[in-house]
Amino acid sequence: MNNAFSLPARWFTGVLMAALPLSVLAAPPSFDCNQASGSIEEMICQDDALAALDRQMAEVFPAAMANYPQAEQATAKAMQRGWIKGRNDCWKADDKKACVESEYKSRIVELQITGGLLEAPTPVAFKCNETDQPFTAVFYGQTDPHSAVLTWGDEQVIALIAPAASGSKFTGRNVEYWEHQGEAKVTWMDKTLTCQPLK
Repeated sequence: MNNAFSLPARWFTGVLMAALPLSVLAAPPSFDCNQASGSIEEMICQDDALAALDRQMAEVFPAAMANYPQAEQATAKAMQRGWIKGRNDCWKADDKKACVESEYKSRIVELQITGGLLEAPTPVAFKCNETDQPFTAVFYGQTDPHSAVLTWGDEQVIALIAPAASGSKFTGRNVEYWEHQGEAKVTWMDKTLTCQPLK
């Protein structure tokens, strides 16, 4: 009498998958890890979270490029090359992984917003005591991290949410926005503004 019995094929697949190291199962970044250049690209190849951010970048950048006017595409490509150099310079940072993660997230947010990949929320207009120039903020809760496009007169900055003991704080290049109890304190380069939202 034959006592042999068969198990479903998915059981063997499950055993095989469980036996494989996680590094084998994880998806690689968008570039060829066999040709990784420098310690930062090697780190991305060995880190699942950073590899996932790289794959997201590989989707977001061409999608944004498709929406840029033809006249701006050469500049956008040059900026992306500059960003890659800046990301690879994270080898100088004390916390290299945190630096690389920040570089990816901030650039992805920038591309999502400037490339028109997100539906823009309604701008919030402010009246600032120190200036007659209009100040507006557009808050994007769908980005990771949350972000804001801050506009003062003809100047515009993308800012990312930052830790705050109270209220909401966003920081960008030489710009900080902190809203607390219905009032916004804005540091813009060397200027300080006190702003209230217009009703």
